[in-house]
Amino acid sequence: MNIRVGTGFDAHAFGPGDSVALGGVRIAHSHGVVAHSDGDVILHALCDALLGAAGLGDIGQHFPDTDLRWKGVASERFVTAVREMLRQHGYVVGNVDLTLLAQAPRISAHREAIRENVARLLGLEATGVNLKATTTEYLGFIGRAEGLAALATVLIERIAAPST
Repeated sequence: MNIRVGTGFDAHAFGPGDSVALGGVRIAHSHGVVAHSDGDVILHALCDALLGAAGLGDIGQHFPDTDLRWKGVASERFVTAVREMLRQHGYVVGNVDLTLLAQAPRISAHREAIRENVARLLGLEATGVNLKATTTEYLGFIGRAEGLAALATVLIERIAAPST
């Protein structure tokens, strides 16, 4: 099969800090996130979706939070590495659909910057990246503003045989 679909999910609790990374864009906020890396839920969900679509496991297998090499790392490095893994297996990304679940921060002022950055990381035009945001209407840990989460759906296509 030449076309494959993957889904990803990530969540992080809020903690000390004054900003969050979302799609590789730093956004001012009343809190940071508790994470081993920069805690970018959008890019983490994206990596899991891409890895899953290619049958290559998950982000924790490739970038475990027990490995000090990934401590404080910008999640853009994960996306770049995952894109290279896909290339080695003959895949390119067709498009991605991302959903941020958060009461705050609001991302409307940052939506295009996030889309463009994710597109750049994946070698896509911005039209190949869709970004939605929703709240949980004050329900659960997200609604209580204790953290945030993201969902990702991706389509990849095999255009070459895996490299050896």
